[in-house]
Amino acid sequence: MTQITTSQQHGSALSEQSLRSEGDTNITPARVAWTNSIADQKTQQMLKEDSQFFLHQAMSTPCLDALVGADGIYIEDAAGKKYMDFHGNNVHQLGYGHPHVVGRIKQQLAELPFSPRRFTNQTAIDCAKKLTDIAGGDLNRVLFAPGGTSVIGMALKLARYVTGNYKVVSLWDSFHGASLDAISVGGEACFREGIGPLMAGVERIPPAVSYRGAFPSNDGSDVHYADYLEYVIEKEGGIGAFIAEGIRNTDVQVPSRAYWKRIREICEKHNVMLIIDDIPNGMGRSGNWFTYQEFGIEPDILCIGKGLGGGVVPIAAMITKDKYNTASHISLGHYTHEKSPVGCAAALATIEVIEQQNLLTKVKSDEAYMRDRLEGMKQKYPLIGDVRGVGLLWGVELVTCRETKERALQQAEQVMYRCLELGMSFKVSQGNVLQLSPPLIIERDDLARAMDMLEQAISEIQASS
Repeated sequence: MTQITTSQQHGSALSEQSLRSEGDTNITPARVAWTNSIADQKTQQMLKEDSQFFLHQAMSTPCLDALVGADGIYIEDAAGKKYMDFHGNNVHQLGYGHPHVVGRIKQQLAELPFSPRRFTNQTAIDCAKKLTDIAGGDLNRVLFAPGGTSVIGMALKLARYVTGNYKVVSLWDSFHGASLDAISVGGEACFREGIGPLMAGVERIPPAVSYRGAFPSNDGSDVHYADYLEYVIEKEGGIGAFIAEGIRNTDVQVPSRAYWKRIREICEKHNVMLIIDDIPNGMGRSGNWFTYQEFGIEPDILCIGKGLGGGVVPIAAMITKDKYNTASHISLGHYTHEKSPVGCAAALATIEVIEQQNLLTKVKSDEAYMRDRLEGMKQKYPLIGDVRGVGLLWGVELVTCRETKERALQQAEQVMYRCLELGMSFKVSQGNVLQLSPPLIIERDDLARAMDMLEQAISEIQASS
């Protein structure tokens, strides 16, 4: 029998804050109380069997609930209760089961369900071409993969090959996937605990955080965070790439346009490839196709995924420039589903819906509404320390005291579970940030109803605190 060391025991060497970094933790008394409150016997049986047959891992075991349906903006549990989904693992830009996406997938399954890697197919070609169209600029070369983590690996390999330098700079608190290479460049301890040596040559710098950053400024500027990148590049040497999300997804950190302009200048000056991870936020969530377009820059490599498959089929893509098409004699990806006709059909259909329904413009309109509603709540409830976001991606940071900015961990959990009771699902990041990312197709009446639920929950928790 394999002996389990102390460091391998559940959460033993991790702080409570580390366990909360990527999402709401599922090992607190609040989760136990929630689970015990579920009266439906079918749900309890499914949760029991899930715990019995799946390998346990952080944040997903034990599960929150058991689902039997997902349609439009709603998920439905085994007891028949529906929740507006403001989480969706970032795949639900079009909600669930969008008829246009499902129809295109069915058509593709009937015509060409699979394409071996040594062959091409028109659907994959059309999808690659369309992605270069919406990315614009010099981003005109594509590789597909089954998921976002795989795309991150391809991007890191390409940057090494092009620059001849293997070192990478990334951000603390970042997430780029859960494979060994992805957690090597990621900045969250909960993915590295007990794993041992990771990929060499990774340097991390603090992210540009406006509310509680490592290097706060009196005027609110964040450009000095970019300057630190140049300092590390010059001191370390041999840096081939800088990788970051355009906008941090989980706790919603939105750097300034000046920050990203400075980052772009530094990378060009030092021949460092800029890799933008837009896997969670691409495909319209910011009101742009991709978040870098919000800041008026262009990366050397763009990584996208999650919502690309319309919330149905897993598919991801790396998009780069023609001048980096220099590694034809090595395999950057070599994935079995590299040119999946079904995945590409789902991606094309997703893009078509966004275009036909003019969702990018809609999201910018929704952005103004969300800002007004959330800022209004902030003025009324001292529990809210900060509100930040863009498009249909928002973070509401709860604090016990606005002066000290102490994280309101217990209250954030209470708000989340109360919203679940009311019929709204979202996740909590860093223990105290309510992360709100609804489907882009959500109607204004439903968005308003969700904000009413959120305000009701915050008002009740504020009153009881």
